[in-house]
Amino acid sequence: MGQLFCGIFVDVCHTNHKQWGAFMEQQAIWAIAIFVIIYGLIISEKIHRTIVAMIGGILMVVLGIVDQETALHHIDFNTLGLLIGMMIIVGITAETGLFKYIALLSAKKAKGNPVRIMVSLILITAVGSAFLDNVTTVLLMVPVTLSITRQLRISPVPFLITQMMASNIGGTATLIGDPPNIMIGSAVEELTFMAFIINLAPVAAVILAVHIPIFIWLFRKQIQSTAKLQQSIMEMDEREVLTDRKLLNKCLAILGLTILGFFLHQTLHLESATVALAGAFLLLLLTGEHAMEEAFSKVEWMTIFFFVGLFVLVSGLVETGVISRLAAQAIELTGGNLVATSMLILWISAIASAFLDNIPFVATMIPMIFEMGNMGVSNLEPLWWSLALGACLGGNGTLIGASANLIVAGMSAKEGYPIRFVTYMKYGMPLMLLQICIASVYVFLRYLM
Repeated sequence: MGQLFCGIFVDVCHTNHKQWGAFMEQQAIWAIAIFVIIYGLIISEKIHRTIVAMIGGILMVVLGIVDQETALHHIDFNTLGLLIGMMIIVGITAETGLFKYIALLSAKKAKGNPVRIMVSLILITAVGSAFLDNVTTVLLMVPVTLSITRQLRISPVPFLITQMMASNIGGTATLIGDPPNIMIGSAVEELTFMAFIINLAPVAAVILAVHIPIFIWLFRKQIQSTAKLQQSIMEMDEREVLTDRKLLNKCLAILGLTILGFFLHQTLHLESATVALAGAFLLLLLTGEHAMEEAFSKVEWMTIFFFVGLFVLVSGLVETGVISRLAAQAIELTGGNLVATSMLILWISAIASAFLDNIPFVATMIPMIFEMGNMGVSNLEPLWWSLALGACLGGNGTLIGASANLIVAGMSAKEGYPIRFVTYMKYGMPLMLLQICIASVYVFLRYLM
């Protein structure tokens, strides 16, 4: 990936192609320079990532790399709307004590054992991310996790890191689990909801099964609690934490309708953001205006603006052709060989998605794969599944690789447990590479032999 970026940087500096005039060369150089500097600052964590990302996005506009209208076009308002809507619903629902109830019930079922609790939360997160979306799932699971770990007096960070990864693994399994899958399914008519389950759910299940014992081994020293604290959980009555049953009934009804809406949003021709915001404001209508200010204070606005800055930052690479040329050069390296092309798309997608937002990357790769079909590659199916696996699983590589990761990190920091970029990457990058190795074997054995 580094060689490809260096290659494209040199190519941008020295190319004499007519379609790349001196102005576009300069703009591409500025875009790459800003991108590298901003991501370096994000990794260093010397300045808050929201401030850094917004400054990077603003520089893209101020320097004329993208105009304001184009920058707004690149902001994924569907993602932002989904986040805000679900944050409002989760914020109001949390006031009822529901998440504390779930936390205590789960902990008691696991006999208060932290290892069993971690495994149960991983499985719930993975399944929820497959049939909802991973962002919604972590928004629901993080408050549960924080309640449990607070009771056991242990750090929630190991639990949250494993849930980030589980959400991305689970989201890989279905059409609606992760935005890259939605984009690919929308572009290729024959890739239906069932096609995603049949082709991607088996490898997602294998990857999750392999990783659960690894998670237990990695965090075994950090998830120990005393027998007394475990027994104290068994003695608690989970029903006592339900503080407002009338509000709880309203929240459960709206949450149920919202989840149903996610299942049916393609049939209803509605975006997921519309469903989430409709649920949020319907719940606000039922609870009254007095709950509005409190509900909006629960929204992670720093995370929302980080996304805005990140979308605009990446738009500079898109509009100057950097991402397009990177993808084109990567595909050219294979010489049209199906096995080599599939593996390259899988690995490049994974590495790129660990550091870039996977949405613009996938948007660039889709027409490139269609173009390969026009150039004589008759079987594009392995390429589509390679792209989906790489883009979804690649998000596990770094803290900024997936929307769910950033949401969890934001909520954890708010509770006094910041998850550092380097801390996450120490676990995430090696495990992501293992996941892509497993996916590589799967793609080769199923589609390329």
